[in-house]
Amino acid sequence: MTERARLVGFNHIALEVDDLDEALDLYGRLFEFEFQGRHGDHMAFLGMGDQFLALIGGRTQPPDEARHFGLVVDDKEAARAAVEREGLEIVPSRGLDFRDPWGNHFQVVDYRDIQFERSPGVKRKLGITHLEKTEAAKAEIAERDME
Repeated sequence: MTERARLVGFNHIALEVDDLDEALDLYGRLFEFEFQGRHGDHMAFLGMGDQFLALIGGRTQPPDEARHFGLVVDDKEAARAAVEREGLEIVPSRGLDFRDPWGNHFQVVDYRDIQFERSPGVKRKLGITHLEKTEAAKAEIAERDME
């Protein structure tokens, strides 16, 4: 037994939206994902291999400013094109940050550019076995002894 539990990852992130059906429609135009179902009229689940995004109807807080989450995609430029096509608010940043109509602040990063690594089975499920990490990402992985 240890004195503290070690953080080992995320199971899911929950986002509040005003209208669940509208959110499912919008996110379906922005991203490809595995729809994992609904829980009544107030929750829906978007699968990303062994993780998921939970959508909860009934957002009440103001738009997110500094608070955000990083969403990993297989093609950041395709995500940028979809965000622009939808006319969503792009937040000035080094990469691709945007807010959805309910004020959730997304930071989109490309899988190839980061140290985040998926297991072979999850990569197969997500259809990303062909993606190669950039040299900078490989160096970061090696530097942190995660090869």
